[in-house]
Amino acid sequence: MKRLTTLLTAFLLCTITFAQQALWGNIPVVSPEIHDNNTVTFRLQAPKAVKVQVTGDFLPKQKIKTTNGEFEIPGIAELTEGKTGVWEYTTPEPLQPELYSYSFIVDGLRMNDPANIFLIRDVATLTNVFIIGGDRADLYKVNSIPHGTVSRTWYNSPTLGMERRMTVYTPAGYETSGKRYPVLYLLHGMGGDEEAWISLGRTAQILDNLIAQGKAKPMIVVMPNGNASQEAAPGETSRGLLPPTTQLPKTMEGSYEQAFPDIVKFVDKNYRTIKSKSGRAIAGLSMGGFHSMHISKQYPDMFNYVGLFSAAIMPNKDVSSPIYEDIEGKLKVQFAKNPALYWIAIGKTDFLYKANVDYRKLLDENGYKYTYYETDEGHIWKNWRIYLTEFVPMLFK
Repeated sequence: MKRLTTLLTAFLLCTITFAQQALWGNIPVVSPEIHDNNTVTFRLQAPKAVKVQVTGDFLPKQKIKTTNGEFEIPGIAELTEGKTGVWEYTTPEPLQPELYSYSFIVDGLRMNDPANIFLIRDVATLTNVFIIGGDRADLYKVNSIPHGTVSRTWYNSPTLGMERRMTVYTPAGYETSGKRYPVLYLLHGMGGDEEAWISLGRTAQILDNLIAQGKAKPMIVVMPNGNASQEAAPGETSRGLLPPTTQLPKTMEGSYEQAFPDIVKFVDKNYRTIKSKSGRAIAGLSMGGFHSMHISKQYPDMFNYVGLFSAAIMPNKDVSSPIYEDIEGKLKVQFAKNPALYWIAIGKTDFLYKANVDYRKLLDENGYKYTYYETDEGHIWKNWRIYLTEFVPMLFK
C-alpha cells in the first residue's frame, strides 16, 4: 500500500508539473531582445531552414501597386544563420518609441516568433508585438496606476433582431464611486470587431494612463461590434469557430446606423451614464469613421463630440438607404446644433486622404467648424492609436 501511495504521489506530481509547461517545452533563444539603446535583435532557431526573413512595421515601408491603387506594406530584412542553427537580425538603428508588430518568413512561409508569446489579431492575421517605451508609447504600456475594468457584455438589438456583444471599459473606481460618467462610443474598421480597439488600439492602457495623468476625464468607453450581420467576434458566437473575413453582409449599407440607438439605450439603462448629448462622444477608424459620421448626422441630438479617424466618407454608389439620403441637409442640421468638437484626422499617404480632402472642402464651403489633425504614413494602427491619445483629452471639458 505504501509503495502504491508513493507511485500515485509521483504520478500526480509529474502530471501537475507537465500541466504547467508548454507543450513543446522552453524556447532556447531570446526574441525579440530590446537593447539599452533601443536597437532590437530577432532570433529564430531553424537549423534546417534555407532562408529566414523578418517583416514588420519597424522596417522601412515598400510600395506595391494593385488594381485599387498604390499601397505601402512593411519591409523585409534578412536574418543571418549562426553556427548553432540560430538565425539573427539586429536593427541597424535604434527604434523610436512605439508598439511594433512583426512576423518571420521561413523559406517563403510566414510564421510567428515561437519565442514571443505576445500576439495580436487583425482580422484574420496574427502577428507578434513588442513595445519600445518612452514618449507617447508609454501610454500603450501597463503602468503602476489605478486600472479600469474591461468586460464583454451582451445586449439585445431589436432593430437587428439578435443578441450582440460589445466590449466596455469602465474607469478605475467606477464600481464604488456612485458617480455618473460620460461615454465614448469607439468604433472599429472593416474586418474588425468588438475586440479590435481593446487589443490593437490599446484602449484600456491609453485611458488608464491619460486619466491617471489628469489629461482626460474619467469616462466609459463602449466598443461595439460594427458588423450588422454578426452577433460578436468570430469564435464568440453561436455559429461556431468561423474564420474572420472582411466580406460580410450588411456592410456600410445603413443597417448598423439605423440600429445604433439600441446600443445607446442599453448603455444608458445598464451603466451610470450622463444621459444627454453633452455626455456622449462617438469616434471610429475607417469604416468606424464612416459610421461615426453618418450616425452623428442622423441623430444630431445624440453626440456632442465626433471623431473621424482615417474615415471612409461616402457610401458606394449602388447603396440605397434613408441613412444616406440628403447628406448635406443633415449636416446642416447637425452643425446648426453646434457640436462641441468635430475632429478629423488622417495620414498623408492614406488611400482615403483625397476623400477626406473633399469632405473638408464641403465643410469649409458651408462654414462648418471642425478641427483637423494630420500625421505621416497611412491606413495603420500606429496612426489610430495616436488619434485616440489626441482625441480623448479633448472630450467632456
